[in-house]
Amino acid sequence: MTTTSAPDILGQALLDYHHGKAKAAAVTVHCSAADDEPLPAAYFFRTVLQMPELERQALDESRGRVLDLGAGAGCHSLELQSRGFDYVKAVDVSAGAVQVMTERGVRNVARHDLFAPKPATELPYDTILLLMNGLGLTGTLEGLDKFLAHARTLLAPGGQILATSSDVRYLYEDEDGALLINLNGPYYGEVEYTLSYKGQTGEPFPWLFVDAALLNDAAEAAGYAADFIGEDDNEQYLVRLTPLNQ
Repeated sequence: MTTTSAPDILGQALLDYHHGKAKAAAVTVHCSAADDEPLPAAYFFRTVLQMPELERQALDESRGRVLDLGAGAGCHSLELQSRGFDYVKAVDVSAGAVQVMTERGVRNVARHDLFAPKPATELPYDTILLLMNGLGLTGTLEGLDKFLAHARTLLAPGGQILATSSDVRYLYEDEDGALLINLNGPYYGEVEYTLSYKGQTGEPFPWLFVDAALLNDAAEAAGYAADFIGEDDNEQYLVRLTPLNQ
């Protein structure tokens, strides 16, 4: 289990919203590549009808035993439970998020990061979900490679990863569309986030937005087939990653 003494910013906002203490609760997202933005806690409690099309498509493509990584308030796990899935496990590093999911009725909840080993007594998964730009949880391109290797230990034969990410090169374009990127610097999709809420600020953490071409290369190098099965107007995509020779 991964623990930290830093304030659980997102978890506190989710708890406040869930317990009715602050229906307008919102964390402020500070990003190294963009202006500060509010993120309403209510967004983590959305129903399937409120979800973006790519998320609904991912839920429709889910099958078998499901591992929902970075599950937040559990909206995806709860939807799959309502559809009669036999086993859905929701995971988040936030203690507050885990408490909220448990109180909301997610049957199988755990607190750890996405690199935690699968318990020896636990069966492998047919579907791993990484939604809400979920590949960002890997942090960096190096973290993405590490996760793709690790995911093989979590997946059953014929299993799949369903994940969303996006290309954020638009953040670096000038008025003429030219890219203002330091080619000698880190990959432009590796950004740093910090969250604040009620006067408290959490520890900064890395987040990855990986463009489709680069993800395809990483998947191929790690022995996966990448099938891009959805995209929207905001440069976001849904990908199915399937291990080869498993």
